[in-house]
Amino acid sequence: MTTTLAFPARTTRPRRTGGAVAAAVAAVLALAACSGPSGADDLRLAEAPAQEGAEEAPAAPAAPAECADPLASYAPEGALPGPDALPGGSTMAEIRDRGSLVVGVSADTLLMGARNPLSGQIEGFDIDVLHEISRAIFGDPDRLQFRVITSGQRLEVLENGEVDLVARAFTITCDRWESIAFSAEYYHAGQKVLVTRDSTANGIADLEGQRVCAPEGTTTLTRLEQFAGIEPVPATTHTQCLVLFQQGKVDAITGDDTILAGFAAQDPYAKVVGEAISDEPYGIGVPAQDVDMVRFVNGVLEQMKSDGRWAAIYDEWLGGLGPAPTPPAAVYGRTP
Repeated sequence: MTTTLAFPARTTRPRRTGGAVAAAVAAVLALAACSGPSGADDLRLAEAPAQEGAEEAPAAPAAPAECADPLASYAPEGALPGPDALPGGSTMAEIRDRGSLVVGVSADTLLMGARNPLSGQIEGFDIDVLHEISRAIFGDPDRLQFRVITSGQRLEVLENGEVDLVARAFTITCDRWESIAFSAEYYHAGQKVLVTRDSTANGIADLEGQRVCAPEGTTTLTRLEQFAGIEPVPATTHTQCLVLFQQGKVDAITGDDTILAGFAAQDPYAKVVGEAISDEPYGIGVPAQDVDMVRFVNGVLEQMKSDGRWAAIYDEWLGGLGPAPTPPAAVYGRTP
């Protein structure tokens, strides 16, 4: 049965017991996944002992890894195994044996991840993608344990090992690859603005001198800094932005078109305007060391895109944006 945990209930998920040193090395390698090999980043033993009495010189800081393509993920390895054939010792087998897949989600982003006021269940496009991953691991789409998180908590819960996956309108970026891993892109969104029905604004460039809300810890809020004269107003969540908008405390909300479409469906006095000012490729967030899980999730996404399940989920939740587009093509080539 699907269960929900409020965020403050912190339960660290079991980790694989492959040795602390191996796990640490895997994490170091994951940080460099965005760049080519670099001899300066190798871990080496000293070739000779330091002279007696001499102070050891501090190591020079490693140069930041250059990210050639943030969309490049880890390719699936072979055919997707069934629940009874998951590799022994794999992240997926441990999750199956535990009995539930712990996932970080939104509960207030209509159409993507929101609690249904009638059933009490969390539902949406992101949630249905997670149901398919649960089906692949357990043979049951409902073996999910939800952790309701804000946008600003997405990295934290993955870095701390509190969840197995995060699916929360999570844009893939090079900076985020430095601390976590991502699946291949599963949805392509774009940043737009929501304004009042009587507004004459045709896009974000027309909002000079106005207050525009976006959630903390998002690329959406950061991008507002590119527009001189706009007053950015941070909020904890997109829903808090909607509250401020309806109270007249902000003039507009900016966010991904998927999120704003949900707001417009809730508020008949609001509309979404303008062309997208950004590309927002969504990926499933995974702890950096769980490369096998990334490969597995990518195998599930490949199946969903090819057998029609992705299009069916799109039609159910996002059909208001238009006919289902061709699913984003996966980009692979990343190595641990």
